[in-house]
Amino acid sequence: MTKKYDAIIIGAGIIGCCIAFELSKKGYKTLNVDKLDAAGHGSTSNSCAVIRLHYSTPDGVAMAREGYFYWLNWQKYLETADETGLVKYINTGCLVTKTEKNKYLKNVMTSLEELGIEYEELTPDGMEKKFPFLDTRKYGPPKLPDHAEFGQITGGRVDGAIFIPESGYISDPILSSHNVQVATEAKGGEFLFSSQVVDIRQINHRVAGVTLKDGIEFDAPIVINVAGPHSFIINRMAGVEADMNIKTRALRQEVAHVPPPEGLDYEGTAPLISDGDIGCYSRPEVGNHVLIGSEDPDCDTLEWIADPDHYNKNFTRQWKTQVMREAQRITGLQIPNTMQGVVDLYDCSDDWIPIYDRSDLAGFYMAVGTSGNQYKNAPVAGAMMAYLIEQVEAGHDHDEDPVRYPLKYVDRQLNLGSFSRLREINRDSSFSVIG
Repeated sequence: MTKKYDAIIIGAGIIGCCIAFELSKKGYKTLNVDKLDAAGHGSTSNSCAVIRLHYSTPDGVAMAREGYFYWLNWQKYLETADETGLVKYINTGCLVTKTEKNKYLKNVMTSLEELGIEYEELTPDGMEKKFPFLDTRKYGPPKLPDHAEFGQITGGRVDGAIFIPESGYISDPILSSHNVQVATEAKGGEFLFSSQVVDIRQINHRVAGVTLKDGIEFDAPIVINVAGPHSFIINRMAGVEADMNIKTRALRQEVAHVPPPEGLDYEGTAPLISDGDIGCYSRPEVGNHVLIGSEDPDCDTLEWIADPDHYNKNFTRQWKTQVMREAQRITGLQIPNTMQGVVDLYDCSDDWIPIYDRSDLAGFYMAVGTSGNQYKNAPVAGAMMAYLIEQVEAGHDHDEDPVRYPLKYVDRQLNLGSFSRLREINRDSSFSVIG
């Protein structure tokens, strides 16, 4: 006998878990299906788990601000206890360097001011006073190490920065997913791991359920694609990709994990750093280390992956490139002989802004293109998707009249058309991990 659910969520990363939690709270009988063996073991496991407020669009800033309050009140959000413990939010503040490419942060500052978010403008002297380990000379635009001018000063000092005090990171992204899984199960939601969806079944142009690789079928009038780097495969399986103006792809990424300069309490004193001048972002890591990722500058070749189950999981010269770039900003940072860090895939949309939307197949929804910049927004995305699903299932034509979602903590309604699969490319995007 086929088991029936109100909604099936494909994926049990942080966003998939949050969507299930919000639907379960509304009385939906939910099932999360994931091909891996536990919640958060996909790309969520290697997320940098950064909580920041600077985005290139006003809705992006508002959504991040909303998410910040969920993480601050994590126990209240979960409404239950997890015997394995709860994640912790670690506040560090965030330093964002001004560059020509990010329009010297004028749009970001306007959005921060609109929401009453505190920030401080810093000159290069102010940057060094606040964080004495910084080298504020200008090296940009970013270059590859084999470029003849790599590491050379290109224009005196950087154009300044902004410092946003309310930013930081989450201690353990896998545990955060487990926390939400436990909260969902407390509301009646179910999870099925080590199981792969191979078919999205349809009846009369409406989703009817899913079929697993072992032949087991589950029925549901609602199926939500939250499959991370596999999202484009699920959309093709459902037959909805061709009608999408914005699509997603899997992108290979490397994150370096290195010791700080000798004698520096980096974990205790350093902020998040988003630095378009050197093309890197970084944050302190537990154990007094520096975590370094790429902001995907123009000089780098992006490695798009056709098969997310088979890709190079070894470090390449990109690892050393990121560390060398970061060493231009952090005085005394050394390049260790042993490469440590992570290699994983991002789920990226064409303009690096996520798709939170319905599809042309009735009952089939998607929360995709989220990697790299949406971890912090997961609780908001869960509530927002549950609201969108309720509205559309009640008959609202979201494509013609986009749903507006009232944020809980921020006095703003989000126009969910901003995250539509049918939108035009958002030219205000950074076209990078910044979003």
